[in-house]
Amino acid sequence: MKLDEITFQGYKRKNGKPGIRNRVLVVYTVKCAEFVARQIVDRSDDPDVELVGFDGCTDNQYAVNLLISLIRHPNVGAVLSVGLGCEYIQPEWLADIATKEGKLSQWMFIQKEGGTRSAMEKGLAFVQWALKKLKETPRVPMKLSDLVIGAECGGSDYTSGLAGNALVGRFFDKLTDLGGTAIFEEIVEAIGLRDMLVERGADPEAKKEIGDTYDKALDYCRSVRQYSISPGNFAGGLTTIEEKSMGALVKSGSRPIQGVLKIAEAPEKTGLWLLDSTPDPYWMQFGITNPNDNEGLMDLVSCGAHLVFLVTGRGSVVGSAVGPCVKITGNHDTYRNMSEDMEFDASPILFGTKSQDEMTEELARYVAAIAGGEMTKSEALGHKEFYIPYKYQDKDVYRKKRCEA
Repeated sequence: MKLDEITFQGYKRKNGKPGIRNRVLVVYTVKCAEFVARQIVDRSDDPDVELVGFDGCTDNQYAVNLLISLIRHPNVGAVLSVGLGCEYIQPEWLADIATKEGKLSQWMFIQKEGGTRSAMEKGLAFVQWALKKLKETPRVPMKLSDLVIGAECGGSDYTSGLAGNALVGRFFDKLTDLGGTAIFEEIVEAIGLRDMLVERGADPEAKKEIGDTYDKALDYCRSVRQYSISPGNFAGGLTTIEEKSMGALVKSGSRPIQGVLKIAEAPEKTGLWLLDSTPDPYWMQFGITNPNDNEGLMDLVSCGAHLVFLVTGRGSVVGSAVGPCVKITGNHDTYRNMSEDMEFDASPILFGTKSQDEMTEELARYVAAIAGGEMTKSEALGHKEFYIPYKYQDKDVYRKKRCEA
């Protein structure tokens, strides 16, 4: 069967964007409510119940936008929003958004429920009810062209640019050619490659957005005196940020870049998009860019990615909330040593036993299986990591520019 003929069953959503999972999302709106929310998730003992939340109790629009985007995500069918009672982000706001999206929802303040045990009992009752109701969700046929897929890399070594990221780039070319949507990020791992990025802009507006995004990232790296390269990268055979950048950029493939997304902004059309996750300049002291892999994965999911790729030469164990995480390595030793956690081995490209086209088709069929309901290794192990820090971004900056253009 050809790739464009592969179908799998998704979940119908009110807004017309089908999902590949049917999650109950438990959201805490402040650190003080995390324990209760986490206990609700743990006691539900169901892989489709997931936790996300924000620790801060002061206003941060980045965090608000991200939580809203996760509530609206097509992989989510029900939402329980748990607050303490005195934080800035109000759980009732989030539950109202879920309701308007046609999703099952409930909210509560722990202060008004009698405390920890009472709140946990109420939350668990809703979750158990929601799981039963979600079994009635209509199913709809989907193809690869219906998917939005995000990619980032972490723990890179010399194989990442030669095999792991190279495979993802070839897959992204195939996905967008079929009519799907691909998102790549980590602009701070493109330092030294401004011209290569800009020339791939799909139109003058996209070229301008990409150039501005690159310039901001370079200023950011200079201001914090840190570029995105680590001792682990050196141990894995990389020597400079430029060398790492070349390997990181190859995961974007070769197709035109349609424009730049801000965190929690969905692509306005299909094709390849660059995600800008660097804090905006005048608030650089308030938040940093991608302090860990899970923040980057959450940023990609917030833009509507049904699932995400994490390319890692040295290996990783993390998963991701809301969108399944597929960990890919080009290092066969890593795949063998971490077989419990690594989902896909791209090393045959390096050994010459399989071509890039053959491996791309294998990855596409694996993605279709995951989208059709097969669990990733991280899902099966219970890895559902997330990370939402304080950050400042003007979500509407590029949209305003597009409208003005």
